[in-house]
Amino acid sequence: MLYVITALKAEAQAFVEKFKLIEYKNENIALFISGIGKENMYNTTLKVLKSFQEDDKILNIGICGATTSYKIGQLIDARVEKITCVDYEVTQSEYSIVDMESAGFIEATKNIKNSYIFKVVSDHFEPHAATKEKAKKLIFDKIDEIMKEIQA
Repeated sequence: MLYVITALKAEAQAFVEKFKLIEYKNENIALFISGIGKENMYNTTLKVLKSFQEDDKILNIGICGATTSYKIGQLIDARVEKITCVDYEVTQSEYSIVDMESAGFIEATKNIKNSYIFKVVSDHFEPHAATKEKAKKLIFDKIDEIMKEIQA
């Protein structure tokens, strides 16, 4: 089973549409929406892990802000790139990549080998530019690439 956790419904909608999920699940995928922030992500991830089996995989996917050295729509793999988790909207480039949930997911999955974090750059520290439709499209456009990465 692949457990997918997003912070926003718009991010989740990409998976619902791509995999034709009914009530956020099918036989291979279960999708959860945590809400914004690392505490919400942490608590949701712990609940999901109660059903987790050894061969299962768990994925946190969402949008992030980044400096202009990253392209809008670029996929960020947290195993490769450093993501700074903050609890506020960032409007200046004091960090390279920021999101609001990754730290909660990392803390909850610290003992899980099949855990993944992927973020898609939605803006260059212009949070107002990250609309619901844009978030859904950005995630949708990267699902195939993400699935290849976690199947490897």
